[in-house]
Amino acid sequence: MLDTYNIRTADMPGELQFLLDKYPRDSWESHPGFKEKTRHWLGAHQMFRRLAELVRVDAESYLEKDVPPDEYAARLSYYGNALVGNLHGHHGWEDRNYFPELAAADPRFDAGLEVLEKDHADLDLVLEEYTRMANRAIKLIHLDEAQARSEVGALHRTSEVIEAFLQRHLSDEEELSVPIILHHRLRG
Repeated sequence: MLDTYNIRTADMPGELQFLLDKYPRDSWESHPGFKEKTRHWLGAHQMFRRLAELVRVDAESYLEKDVPPDEYAARLSYYGNALVGNLHGHHGWEDRNYFPELAAADPRFDAGLEVLEKDHADLDLVLEEYTRMANRAIKLIHLDEAQARSEVGALHRTSEVIEAFLQRHLSDEEELSVPIILHHRLRG
């Protein structure tokens, strides 16, 4: 399903994880260079993972008729918008502020940045499609329940794509960025 959207499915190339051996994930929290700003950034990533799972599970609940249509429409509107809007804002902030700081501190970041920026562009296309489908599903819930179920089925598949993409992309982004932050004592 990810290939339908032309999204990278392979892990970040090993040569782009140049500091991960020196700063493995399980040591980040205890490192003296691990500061509150980095904790907040990682927390935003956790929120995106939870929101992606939530919109997928909500679609499943609606399709299994475990939740009333109006309740699902309200949840889709709220949580779908939160996922899409916050991802766009977060990626914009990373592109304008965060990634330039990392690139200035360690030029090796640039090769990984190319991969991450392509991911962001690809995800934007999926989020655009998701938004279109979600808006259509919400309208159809009030107009034609049978068509709404069909649309939510497609929306569910797109939700699975977003969730899988975020699991891989966010981990890659973290494993590229946090070791640089720790190594150069950034974001203090």
